[in-house]
Amino acid sequence: MTAAPLRKQRNLNVPDLVLALQRVLQPDQVSTNAGIRERHGHDESYHEAHAPDVVVFPQTTEEVAAIARISAEYGAPMIPFGVGTGLEGHVAAIEGGICIDMGRMNKVLEVNADDLDVKVQAGVTRKALNAYIKDQGLFFPIDPGADATIGGMTATRASGTNAVRYGTMRENVLGLTVVMADGRIIQTGGRSRKSAAGYDLTRLFVGSEGTLGIITEIRLRLYGVPEAMASAVANFPDIGSAVNTVIRIIQSGIPVARIELIDEVQIDAINKYSKLSFPVRPTLFFEFHGTEAGVAEQSEMAKEIGADYGMSDFAWTLKAEERSKMWQARHDAFYAGLALRPGAKGWPTDVCVPISRLADCILETKADVAASGLLTPLVGHVGDGNFHLCIILDPEDKEEAARAQALTDRLAHRAIAMGGTCTGEHGIGFGKIAFLEAEHGSAVAVMRQLKTTLDPDNRMNPGKIFRA
Repeated sequence: MTAAPLRKQRNLNVPDLVLALQRVLQPDQVSTNAGIRERHGHDESYHEAHAPDVVVFPQTTEEVAAIARISAEYGAPMIPFGVGTGLEGHVAAIEGGICIDMGRMNKVLEVNADDLDVKVQAGVTRKALNAYIKDQGLFFPIDPGADATIGGMTATRASGTNAVRYGTMRENVLGLTVVMADGRIIQTGGRSRKSAAGYDLTRLFVGSEGTLGIITEIRLRLYGVPEAMASAVANFPDIGSAVNTVIRIIQSGIPVARIELIDEVQIDAINKYSKLSFPVRPTLFFEFHGTEAGVAEQSEMAKEIGADYGMSDFAWTLKAEERSKMWQARHDAFYAGLALRPGAKGWPTDVCVPISRLADCILETKADVAASGLLTPLVGHVGDGNFHLCIILDPEDKEEAARAQALTDRLAHRAIAMGGTCTGEHGIGFGKIAFLEAEHGSAVAVMRQLKTTLDPDNRMNPGKIFRA
């Protein structure tokens, strides 16, 4: 198990801190219940859990600001919490303090259909948002798989299956409301699609993982629901052929919406878990958006490219129920992998490389996995060079955990050496702190300066991204 970094313990006056919070919030908005605290001390990752001293449930930005002022008075850390679907220990309260659960801040505040934007509170989940705007012919495309909150997706600069066409949270956040460490409330960005006015503070907070401020409201880009969506599935004789097909499709400019790579280990798990019958070979899932004629043309072009690499059983469909079944199976890949080894835990990790190095990185990684002897399915949003491993291991086996740590370390350094990143979408949290300087070098010192300037007492999710 990856342990959290050892930290200086803060001498918090927890009883007085709780009383101060109870003076500004309702009784049901403050909890010191052990079970609730434990639930808020971990995400879905394999990393060590750390419970906060108290959990609060604000309903407005002003209440978050009041919590921040109390935090400043008592020197208590603040850790924002969405639904706990993170994968690098983002919500662990390493130094105790206040966990701020944003779940009750779940309102869609305004929809501007003509301008294709929406403003939501941070606790709105992506599925709830899409259900709310569906009747207006709109959708929000960022799809990390889990039904994460928009605030959590913004804080971790989330991505997902649609990123190859629609980008990541970085490209789709227009503006933010943020509560600073001292309780100030600021607005960043706006509704216009571009601006040259001042520093781009919106991009500073997107991906900051709660270390610079608490995001309470987000303005997002929306998109019109395409006239037609077609999905396709195809398998390949080997993983290299599948990856080279992806590279050719992207370099050919085919406007594919999704391309997901699923290796033979993961496709076997999906078949067993989701009761499907795909051939147990490296597989690509595709999705195309546009007019019916357009998606048919895109599908045919992809099929022709795949044929050059031995692709077989290419089948595409416009039927919503068939598409949903396929993509639900993809989204359940983590749980399918766990089912291969009952009682085991999953250690997910991800990297992203330039598309021209994707085949090299995946092939070297597959060889490394084979040499490690670890059960490790591979999946990836490979249209943008991003792929994931999920190591399935015995949580009590220290030797196995050491091999898993070594495998993830080599993967991160391999991606960085190829001009990529140690994380395409999971974020740093405390699980990937060791790789940040290898990737960014002296720029990390500038990040530390920003952190110190905006959070001089190191109360904003301490112990994440880097050791301040």
